[in-house]
Amino acid sequence: MIHELHGARDQVRRDDLQPGFKMLSRVARIFAQLVQAWDVLSTLTPSEYSAFRPSLGQSSGFQSHQYRMLEFVLGNRNAALVTPFVHRPEIHAMLLDELQQPSLYDEAVRLLARRGFAVPSDRVERDWRERSPLSEGVEKAWVGVYADTSAHWDLYELAEKLVDLEDAFRQWRFRHVTTVERIIGLKRGTGGTTGVSSLQRVVGTELFPELWRVRTHL
Repeated sequence: MIHELHGARDQVRRDDLQPGFKMLSRVARIFAQLVQAWDVLSTLTPSEYSAFRPSLGQSSGFQSHQYRMLEFVLGNRNAALVTPFVHRPEIHAMLLDELQQPSLYDEAVRLLARRGFAVPSDRVERDWRERSPLSEGVEKAWVGVYADTSAHWDLYELAEKLVDLEDAFRQWRFRHVTTVERIIGLKRGTGGTTGVSSLQRVVGTELFPELWRVRTHL
């Protein structure tokens, strides 16, 4: 999945969108399969899960470097989250390298600027290590794309592929939190997390906020 997202980002950076569309569609399909996996996990009863939970120790999926890389590529960034990987220099360096470059969505916004849309300068060049702020200027640029899809069809298709991707990711997150609540209730999660409450906060995270707000203007 990470390979596909990196590839799609490279294609957007090159303004060669068609191959990137295929990659983004594949990632959305992967998430659809991962959502279905929760159907199996949700069959665990609280007593069944409690029987093997001690074997998990302090491990948590959200603490894996693969998941952290996934979030970073998609734009949900926080440089402080690299610190837990300091003891693994290769992984730590890989995550730091990712934070030095624009996310997939950042590249999409930069493409809008290259195509002549009035994208604010602080969204074209900035500190890539943190999440991009919600921008009215970026929102207006996407409104321009949606207002004349015939003239900007490939940008319109890119926008919809990104919405498809986030939609699938949101469904995966939602199934995660509901499955956890069904099995362990409000108990603390593994890895020192607060369990359901921390997962609920994650569910509310928007990766491509302007693409969701643009619908209000159409």
